[in-house]
Amino acid sequence: MSRQVYMDNAATTRLSDEVLDSMMPYFKENYGNASSIYSLGGISKVAVEESREIIAEKLGAKKKEIFFTSGGSESDNWAIKGIAEAYKSKGNHIITSKIEHHAVLHTCEYLEKKGYEVSYLDVDEYGTVDLDQLKSSIRDETILISIMFANNEIGTIQPIKEIGKIAKEKNIVFHTDAVQAIGNIKIDVNEFNIDMMSFSGHKIHAQKGIGGIYIRSGIRIPNLIHGGGQERGKRAGTENVAAIVGLAKAFEVAYENFDERTNYIKGLRDKLIKGVLGSIEDSRLNGHPENRLVNNTNFCFKYIEGESLLLMLDMEGIQGSSGSACTSGSLDPSHVLLSIGLPHEIAHGSLRLSLSEYNTEEEIDYVIEKLKPIVQRLRDMSPLYYRAQGE
Repeated sequence: MSRQVYMDNAATTRLSDEVLDSMMPYFKENYGNASSIYSLGGISKVAVEESREIIAEKLGAKKKEIFFTSGGSESDNWAIKGIAEAYKSKGNHIITSKIEHHAVLHTCEYLEKKGYEVSYLDVDEYGTVDLDQLKSSIRDETILISIMFANNEIGTIQPIKEIGKIAKEKNIVFHTDAVQAIGNIKIDVNEFNIDMMSFSGHKIHAQKGIGGIYIRSGIRIPNLIHGGGQERGKRAGTENVAAIVGLAKAFEVAYENFDERTNYIKGLRDKLIKGVLGSIEDSRLNGHPENRLVNNTNFCFKYIEGESLLLMLDMEGIQGSSGSACTSGSLDPSHVLLSIGLPHEIAHGSLRLSLSEYNTEEEIDYVIEKLKPIVQRLRDMSPLYYRAQGE
């Protein structure tokens, strides 16, 4: 297998050259601990604070509102558990959706065992939450609304601005998991009325194991990790200086020529969608046809099983996924696809192909060319397919 076509950027992205170059000095020359008082540590401290400033500026936030974490899952846990603890005297009710990332869903399930009540909002056939249901779910005891900015599997973008407005009017903290949205959508936390927001580096060509959380000034939550005075005493652990610098550089690169870059990716996405749906019968696009991430495609193919499809694509050098990388070992169909109304047998035949600026039109053509015969080969082995054909 000589050719490699990587289309699983929703799972992780390659480290960009610019990010790697920005990180290298902090592995070798400027390796001091940012919490140390001598000059080598001071260089690292300055780099961390300059990085914080860069990210805050891109998000329309204040520098002191940005905290560095290990990634989206930690940020989600800190936001939800933190509000639950800090606001327990006010209430014990949380609102989220049925299609959140498991970092949110499992955290909510954990809190339910601790006596908290959670309302899980339905979504329509495209994966969009119902604002009327959201409004009707709010109680006097509601302390948090946590709705992801854009879905990691089907790419649907939620009405975040409207949700933020509802939360603000009701004086409820609003958290959004923006891990997939950062770099694909310009986000101003004030414009969208966001109180807390999770983000991660490895979705935008930075290193794995680095991310952050925006926490609006005035919201005070207890620490998730104890042990030291880093991050203004809010998140213990020696600062990962090189990764923090790389994260800031990734933000800078993502916002440089933002429209040109995202329009290019969107063009590839639309070509891929048109090619797949136009050449393969009994295929469907999951998620909203227009209001979706520029880099996301998610298909279902009747009469086949997704894992076999992935293995055969991999033999042709094509890397994709059947959904979230965090549940890739599960035999159950995606909770997202079930929530939008797909039956189990169709949800099992899903394929997510997520793009980046490193993909090319030639690669799109190659995927479309290889995908059609693979799907047909799998259908030829399926008794369900033959039954549907009346044979």
